Amino acid sequence: MNEKVLSFLVKLFATNELNRLPESYGGGRIFSNPIIGVSRGNDPIFQKFKKVVAPKHLTPIEMWVANELPDEENLSVSLRILSIVCPYSKEIREKSIGLKGLPAEIYCIGRNYANAFKIDIMEKTIKYFEEQGYKATAGMLSEVFTIYPGFYSTWSERHIAFAAGLGTFSLHEGLITEVGCNVRLCSVITDAPLTVTPRKSDDPYANCLFYSKGTCKKCVDRCPIGAISEKGHDKVKCRTLGSKIERVMNKRLEPILKPHYRRIDGQYFKQKPPVGCAFCQFGVPCMDKNPMAAEQKKSRNKE
Repeated sequence: MNEKVLSFLVKLFATNELNRLPESYGGGRIFSNPIIGVSRGNDPIFQKFKKVVAPKHLTPIEMWVANELPDEENLSVSLRILSIVCPYSKEIREKSIGLKGLPAEIYCIGRNYANAFKIDIMEKTIKYFEEQGYKATAGMLSEVFTIYPGFYSTWSERHIAFAAGLGTFSLHEGLITEVGCNVRLCSVITDAPLTVTPRKSDDPYANCLFYSKGTCKKCVDRCPIGAISEKGHDKVKCRTLGSKIERVMNKRLEPILKPHYRRIDGQYFKQKPPVGCAFCQFGVPCMDKNPMAAEQKKSRNKE
């Protein structure tokens, strides 16, 4: 069934008008073809997320029940969590390499439009499962999804993707997938009989050259305000830069950007449209690939 779901998503990514830049910016795709992974509802890692992310991070079963879906017998065994990786297009990535003062306008627009696109993808995927007689829901679409002060939420898409074997974390805290870290993520919980995609490693940093080999700090060099160091990612500094960029780019791109609402600490707020920064994700070895896998492949070819 995984192949059918992936085919459905590939077609959806290709035809969805929400996955398009404005005509004034070429009208090209924001995201290239997706990749997917699947975790099982009773994977012990979801309990670990209550320590790693926050005690209020929900397990798939808790999210399922919170969305008023039936708590049936052996529910944890039957549940599957489909994680979807949305890679930014080659055009957006190439136009963002080397920039430092402000991110590329084409990326800011893509980052802003991505929110509506992800919502649409999750809604259509839920409908896809329902039309086949299964139940489905999504953490980010739930009334219980909220962001808390301290930069954590009740449903972390990065951690859900890690559970599904789609990638591991980096020094800059992005998820390094097989198509790189410059991606967006979303997920759907379902009782459809999807095949689980096992994690290659439970090492949370296995794909990062810095943590695995100590040979890379490109993301440190790329950050204009030193929000990344060998100690990790300073989210407060990062947000400070992000706010400055938002003020400038929102003013510049105001007629094009879409409005943005976010549930914070349980309440909806209208916020400035997010335009992102992502300097640490452009022009780095993990931008569009898993660099550890690439190095291992080179070593095998030399042998």
